[in-house]
Amino acid sequence: MNVLAVTSEIFPLVKTGGLADVTGALPKALARFGIRTHTLVPGYPSILALARLHPPLMEFDSLLGERATLRHLEIDGLSLFVLDAPSLYERAGGPYVDEHGHDHPDNWKRFAVLSLAGAEIAAGALPGWKPDLVHTHDWQSALTSVYLEHMGSDVPVVLTIHNLAFQGQYSSSLLSQIGLPPEAFTTECMEYYGDISYLKGGLTTAEHITVVSPTYAREILSSIFGMGLDGVLNARMDRLQGIVNGIDTEIWNPATDPYLPHRFDLKTVRNKRHNKAVLLERFGLEPGEGPLFSAVTRVTWQKGMDMLAEVADEIFHFGGKLIVLGQGDHDIQAALQETARRFPGRMAVSVGYNEPTAHLIHGGSDAIIQPSRFEPCGLTQLYAMRYGCVPVVSRTGGLSETIIDANDAALSARAATGFQFHPVRAEGLRQALRRAAETYRDKRKWARLQMQAMRADYSWDRSAERYAEVYTRLTGEAAQRAS
Repeated sequence: MNVLAVTSEIFPLVKTGGLADVTGALPKALARFGIRTHTLVPGYPSILALARLHPPLMEFDSLLGERATLRHLEIDGLSLFVLDAPSLYERAGGPYVDEHGHDHPDNWKRFAVLSLAGAEIAAGALPGWKPDLVHTHDWQSALTSVYLEHMGSDVPVVLTIHNLAFQGQYSSSLLSQIGLPPEAFTTECMEYYGDISYLKGGLTTAEHITVVSPTYAREILSSIFGMGLDGVLNARMDRLQGIVNGIDTEIWNPATDPYLPHRFDLKTVRNKRHNKAVLLERFGLEPGEGPLFSAVTRVTWQKGMDMLAEVADEIFHFGGKLIVLGQGDHDIQAALQETARRFPGRMAVSVGYNEPTAHLIHGGSDAIIQPSRFEPCGLTQLYAMRYGCVPVVSRTGGLSETIIDANDAALSARAATGFQFHPVRAEGLRQALRRAAETYRDKRKWARLQMQAMRADYSWDRSAERYAEVYTRLTGEAAQRAS
């Protein structure tokens, strides 16, 4: 089976979060089921440097008025179609923001063009190749199924929601500029409170919708977590499915990780203490016997980082230390940095994201903190467990089903893998940190908790099988309709 995936980012070439990790890992996991994935990505500068070494596959004379070249690139087991449209993607900054942190003003066009190119390829524009199915991800590629519907194409589309909070909402005046007719501006398609929503368009036209955890799939049917789209999702509930994310266990493997100065596995987990010493020194923190907590995350309200700024002092009262790696809301960043200034040698904040540093943090920290107010799946806690870094998480979305709380029963049964808290408030997080610190004092109990976390299996094997089943069913339905 041939699948065309359409995404705005993919690891290892361009990454802002978990979306890239999923789109980079899932195609490799699907290969064992006989599924060959070609992934369409924008031609950002980091990708073009490699893609332009290869001859063009085809030319697009006009994608919403823009000329573009389609190139092919194979890297790290991935087959990529690269959309080389310099006027849209070859610029400073990141995939969504400029070098000053502001949204690119033409994001509405940049990702409509990506979706339109995906639809053209799916409909047969590329000589000699046509996919059996299209898999889109989040709002940036959600218009692919809208375009395909208006082309009259019968290629089935799966849309995966990685975070419902990001919806691609723009003025309805742009509808004609993205090449869609007035009939797309209806409550049954893209109309969203007087505007247009790219994500809603995808939700109403895709054959199947997946969400990155079963718990989040249930949560988004409510008005609390539905972000204004709960009505649309309830109407399509028969086509909505939660499939928990996996992780690439080759990239995230403490026994072979090139970013760890001291590698380890289940038998040599004590080597973590050497990484901890390196980590403390790198961030200018004092050595000591207390637990080292870390947070590797977007610094936003959704991720609960304002709560961490409020309760961080709790960690220092019991002799612990804290490292925060991430960026996002400037006010929350400032609050965290101010706390670090008040507790020199015990807390460090690094604004930004760096892949090698993230690996070292998992490999050297005792615990990772994820107090998200909502979390579709979360990958950080899965990476952390693999590295014997015990998660402290809120009980929501994918966090609630990937972490087993270290209550007395779970500890006695040797099933616990971390600490959950609910309700998701600052005091709940404070109590969870206390529980973690108390458990840490019992070295034998903590070692068991680490080992149980490391044994948890969150590879892509089971999740890829679920996707393969969805693909097979949808292509079968499409074949029946065509016969």
